[in-house]
Amino acid sequence: MNSLSTVDFDRIGAEFLAQTPELRLQILKKLGLARYAPFLTQLIPSPANLACVVTFLKMPDRVKFPPLRGADLAGLHLEGVNFIRADLTGANLQNCHLEKADMLFARLMDADLRGANLYDATLNETIWTGALVEQCVFGKGKGLTVAQRRDLTAKGAIFSPVEGEVLL
Repeated sequence: MNSLSTVDFDRIGAEFLAQTPELRLQILKKLGLARYAPFLTQLIPSPANLACVVTFLKMPDRVKFPPLRGADLAGLHLEGVNFIRADLTGANLQNCHLEKADMLFARLMDADLRGANLYDATLNETIWTGALVEQCVFGKGKGLTVAQRRDLTAKGAIFSPVEGEVLL
């Protein structure tokens, strides 16, 4: 039996990323990771995404909170995805569709969300330090504080007006 120290996770991860979305879903089901299929089946092969996949493969029982540091999720359709406590530090989320995503406690430090759509996403306790948000659509910004809305608006984010709220 192989010990974890001798398993070539980089090779296995690269093989995973080379598969079709359907085959990836089958693999994720076997590993008990099907709940992460909405994004793991869509990832493009890249060094950053390989690192994320390797983390999932090494510790499938310890990835309750998605480790997506530096991931390239640009343009993906991730409507309604569960990114609770996800680490999206430095991730590329340009033009990503995150409508109705559950992103409570997500770390979005230095992430690139330009042109992304977070309409009706749940954003309580999210961290936005250094995030790029020009033309990012937030709708009403569900869960954001007034200070966060003000800061994100100043950086080019787009919000729907909230009745009675003043963002001066």
